[in-house]
Amino acid sequence: MTAHDAIANASPWVKRFAAAIPVDGVVLDLACGAGRHTTLLASLGHRILAVDQDVSAIELLKSDAIQIQKLNLEGADWPLLDQQFSGIVVTNYLYRPFLDELPKMLSQGGILIYETFADGNAVFGKPSNPNFLLNPGELLALAQRSGLKVIAYEDIYLDQPKPAMVQRICAVKGHLKGCIPLQFVA
Repeated sequence: MTAHDAIANASPWVKRFAAAIPVDGVVLDLACGAGRHTTLLASLGHRILAVDQDVSAIELLKSDAIQIQKLNLEGADWPLLDQQFSGIVVTNYLYRPFLDELPKMLSQGGILIYETFADGNAVFGKPSNPNFLLNPGELLALAQRSGLKVIAYEDIYLDQPKPAMVQRICAVKGHLKGCIPLQFVA
């Protein structure tokens, strides 16, 4: 896969809100997979920390702007807790024991972009285990209890790239830096 293919395959949700992430810090691409969002964020001038349990698919992306770490994201001691990020991007991944830590890791003005499968997805296939599906309003509740301001939120059915129930949010810690047009979608 080329860098252009990775950007083209990036989530439309992440593409839509990536410009809101301040460029003066590091963006965490959590459970980065093959690096489609790492590539997109780098193209926008961000410095990125891309982490996953298997980094073999993204090792060639390593550069001055892209740091790659192989981490056990579901271990008892989470190795990212003492770090601050200007943005955190998570797609197609859910591990609830550390979900509440993500907003704490954002710097002021930092952006959380989160998108993963939601309750009801089992009728379309995997994932079907409730441990990997967001409950109704779960990302909104996370934003509320963490003091994040919601920029946009959806809990919807998608038919592309495959039929799925998806919940996604873009939220800011504090206030947005700069002014870009954003909208709330319920």
